[in-house]
Amino acid sequence: MTCLQTVILKSALLVPILDHWHRVALPDAWLAAGAIAQTVWNHAFALPATHGIGDIDIVYFDGDDLSEEAEAAHAKRIGGLFVDLPVRIDVKNEARVHLWYEEKFGAPIRPYRSTRDAIATFPTTATAVGLRPSRDGLEICAPFGLADLLAPIVRANRSQITRAIYERKVERWRALWPGLAIESWDLKPA
Repeated sequence: MTCLQTVILKSALLVPILDHWHRVALPDAWLAAGAIAQTVWNHAFALPATHGIGDIDIVYFDGDDLSEEAEAAHAKRIGGLFVDLPVRIDVKNEARVHLWYEEKFGAPIRPYRSTRDAIATFPTTATAVGLRPSRDGLEICAPFGLADLLAPIVRANRSQITRAIYERKVERWRALWPGLAIESWDLKPA
């Protein structure tokens, strides 16, 4: 079992979702992004399990139904499954992100080919992580590896994020987790 699995499987916030993952019942679904990183940071800095976690992302890929209505119905159903959790469950169909991304963030993106493809574009290397239950514990999708997440270091994943988005995120994170090592946007990747 990896260090990440050990931390995640002690999380009173994430374990209820993982224990009932079969009820999520979405294609190519992953528990992903901020709640994973923030759970690791809370563990690293001995903070309460829910500290700073505003939502839990569940991402999936359904190229056969790109409707906003289907995504909203899944979000409502899954939110109802975990209504006892103290944070909102955010459910997104990564197959349809290209339909709204430009309006929200100001630049078009290419359609994703899978949920793994989408996770590889998440804003930082530490949050570009997904996991889901498997026979052997947890299946992990970490296109940049786990080193930054476990260090904990925050650095931009420049595949589609802008400086403004990155700086907005790290400003919030720096206030909540002052011990994070946060790399400047100006520091070019090696």
